[in-house]
Amino acid sequence: MKINYKCELCGKTIEVFDENIPSCCGKPMKKVPLDICTQPAHAEHARPMDDENACDDGRAG
Repeated sequence: MKINYKCELCGKTIEVFDENIPSCCGKPMKKVPLDICTQPAHAEHARPMDDENACDDGRAG
């Protein structure tokens, strides 16, 4: 699974494919939060030309 991290000091972003938290400017980087889902999950309302990137669908605690 791909996780995006961003440095709070310089703004550099990086993609990580494991559980290791990268560091930048001498400090650990922070996870970039996922965008909130705006597309319905039901197949009847699907739009085949829209991007299907990962997003936060609000089901997490």
